[in-house]
Order: sequence, then C-alpha cells, then structure tokens
Amino acid sequence: MAVVPSALKPMSDALENIIPDRLLLRLQETLIRTGLYVKASEIVTLAFLGGAIFAVLASVVAALLGLSVILAVLVGFSLPSIMLGAYIFIMMERRVDAIEQSTPDFLRQIASLLRAGVGLESALEDVSRQGEGPLYDELKRAVIEIKIGRTFDEAILSMSERLKSKNLDRTFRMILEGRRAGGSLSDVIETVAEDLRAVLALKRERKANVMMSVMFLVVAAIIAAPFALGMIMVYSGFMESVGKPNPILGAAKIAASGYIIIHSIIAGLLIGIIMYGSARKGVKFAVPLSIMAYAIFYVIGSFGMTLVSSMAP
Repeated sequence: MAVVPSALKPMSDALENIIPDRLLLRLQETLIRTGLYVKASEIVTLAFLGGAIFAVLASVVAALLGLSVILAVLVGFSLPSIMLGAYIFIMMERRVDAIEQSTPDFLRQIASLLRAGVGLESALEDVSRQGEGPLYDELKRAVIEIKIGRTFDEAILSMSERLKSKNLDRTFRMILEGRRAGGSLSDVIETVAEDLRAVLALKRERKANVMMSVMFLVVAAIIAAPFALGMIMVYSGFMESVGKPNPILGAAKIAASGYIIIHSIIAGLLIGIIMYGSARKGVKFAVPLSIMAYAIFYVIGSFGMTLVSSMAP
C-alpha cells in the first residue's frame, strides 16, 4: 500500500538510497509490528516533507512574534517526526494489547484441535486460517516461516520477539517446554491459557485500582501546572504594562514552557509505571499530555492578559 503520490516517488527512492539499509530494515520491521504495511522509505518521505512545511510555518510565526527563528525551524522540522513516531508507538502498543487479549482463546482452540488428534503445526495453520485480527496475521507469518524451512520453535519465539511482549514470550516458552518434555500437550496449553487469562485479569484489576492516582497526575499535568504558570505569566505581563518592566519575562516564558512539557512527559511516564509497570508504555500518555498542557498554558498566556486588563480599574 503506497502512502505517497507518484510525484514524490523520486524523492522516496532518493531517500531510500541515502539512508543506510540497516536503519530502513529496522524501521520496516517496526512498521510491520505496528500493522502498517507500507514501505519505510515512504514514511521517511512523509516525515521529511511534513518537517519542511512545519519549519517554514514555524519560521514565519517566530518572525512575526519576535522569537528565535532558528529554534522555531528546529522545532517545526522535528515535530512531524516526533508525532509520527508517537503514533507508531501507540499503535504498536494497542496491537500488542489486542494480541494478548485474544491469545487465551487462541490457545484453547489449539488445545481442542490437539485433543482431536491434530498435530501442533497443523493446528496452528488451521487456526491461523480461521481467525482475523493482528494475532492471526502474526500466526500466518509464523506458518509461512515454518513452510520455508524455519523450525517451529524459532518461528514461535520470533513472533514474541517481534511483539516485544513479556506475557507472550513467557506463554510460548512454556508451550515449547511442555512440547519437549512430552506428556499431554493439550493439557499444558489449556493450563497456560488459563494462567495468561488470570494475568490479564490482574492487569485490568490493577488499572481499576490505580485510576485515582492516574487522575491526580492528569489533573496536575494538564490543569494545575499550566494554569498556575500561565497566571504567573499573565500577572508579570500586566505589571510590565503598567510601568514595572521585568527584564526576565521573556526567559521566564521559555522556562515555564519547558517546565510544563517536561512535567507532562514525566507524568505520562509515571502513569505508564502505575498502570502497566513499564515507563515505556507511558509514552502514549506523555505525548498527548504534553500537547494539551502546553495548549492550556498558551491559551491562558494569550487571553488572560486581555481579561486582567478589562478588570483593572
């Protein structure tokens, strides 16, 4: 599936020749893990064009507002890549969660086929043909790898490695160990399925129990800090307008903006630790929190001055 028009194909090909194959391969693998079946060079082309457009717009805005044009260009050029990376990361995490939720049912299907006398490889292939969704897409890939000569163990473990899921890695390793040990593999798979179901239920329960802490972090990130710092900037600007200049007001605005963004990122990472036990999964909270917090700070700083001036005697 192409994501760039044919007019941009030469640029995409040029970037593909410039970027090292190793980096393109890693990006392509990441896109496949996310469920985006597009060429990595096309994604890079979109990020590059978006960065160029944003850099031009940011430079114009910075020139009109008297801000640093160089800094605005750097931020504008980096913003599309950051947003695209955050989107890919969020989609990848959602895909992994969807796969984890559907894995217990998949395992029970495998166990039923094994009890009916079907071999493990054949059962895997039959189930992959029947279902739809990200889990079954990964299973189809594993089946193809087995058919072209990869061992069953390697194909299954590579699936958990691509998804970067500890739960799936643990589940598949337990199944492979039970297969090597002999005995009733269907009973082993059934037990593993129930164990994984219990783990996922525990994760959902933990999310419900920590929602109060999460709401506190969200309020602090997007309401308390932006509002407090925004009102301080409004007051400082108002005092300057009535004849009491503040030489550090410009630097204070930049520092306040940086603090709000850093504070929101830290809050997002903490939410990931609280809800999932992993700061890595907090990235999907950090990005929207940062955008919302800075937007609130900007709105208060832009329109708060007008409100204060209208209320002044």
